[in-house]
Amino acid sequence: MDHNMDRRRFLRDAAAWSLSFSLILHWPFPFRIDHAEAVGRPTPPFQTRVGIGKGANYPQLVRRVIALIGGMEAFVRPGMRVVIKPNISFDRPPEMGATTHPMVVRTLAEMAVEAGADQVTIFDRTCNEARRCYHTSGILPAIEAMNSSTIRCEYIDGRKFVQVDIPEGRSLKNWTIYRDALEADCYINVPVAKQHGLAGLSLGLKNNMGVLGGNRGRLHRKLDQNLADLATIIRPTLTVIDATRMLLRNGPQGGRLEDVLINNTVIASADPLAADACATELFGQSPDQVGATVSAAAMNLGTLQMDRISRIEWP
Repeated sequence: MDHNMDRRRFLRDAAAWSLSFSLILHWPFPFRIDHAEAVGRPTPPFQTRVGIGKGANYPQLVRRVIALIGGMEAFVRPGMRVVIKPNISFDRPPEMGATTHPMVVRTLAEMAVEAGADQVTIFDRTCNEARRCYHTSGILPAIEAMNSSTIRCEYIDGRKFVQVDIPEGRSLKNWTIYRDALEADCYINVPVAKQHGLAGLSLGLKNNMGVLGGNRGRLHRKLDQNLADLATIIRPTLTVIDATRMLLRNGPQGGRLEDVLINNTVIASADPLAADACATELFGQSPDQVGATVSAAAMNLGTLQMDRISRIEWP
């Protein structure tokens, strides 16, 4: 027997297995989960990874958390068109906790360019007057200060909304959605974590409403199921939840500093439901208390069970 040949074959096979395992951990697979336990089959032997970090230096915090789940290179490939969708809905400064922190948005844009993005576009359909929201939130000034031809913070263009069928929708069968969000090679959803009077909590699923046209008020009837239905079409490559400041009361608009908790936390995952589930716990709630998350889990749109979520924390 040629022991040297056997050893070489073993090393080759081991290397191949190691590479395959690394790709499984780092590649942003779509999280269309088949809940095997619901039909009596064994649970798949993997867990969804969620990066969670705390720190007052927000650029460093964002970079550390994204590194926990494989780095931006796992989500952004050279030449990609990237959309970053923060919450810019209200004419509120960052300390009010009603909008995504500008340094979280700016750092993600920087990282996307570093990973090779050809174009990074940032936008939101606001509730208050758009120019006031973009400026008061600090997001537009933060992006303009970068003086980058690759990164743009744009106002919504009403001509770009297109009618989209929602074939898997249970209550919502079609809606107008912003074309740039649908056509992006990489869609990064960046909600701020806050209390919401109707939804209970406003996290990743709720943040999707910022790419919708039409009369969004109509969606508040059967809101939980409508948000789940929209999630069958609007599927972020990466969800990054800004819990650096958490609006605990009087959301979604807020307006009082005493309603805001400085929590200095960022959560990130390729699985939008897993990210929302972990953020829900920051409010002292369990994921099954948020109707939209439960409805989306029932449609196999992500991982909700905490025992299927691998929380990777920094520091």
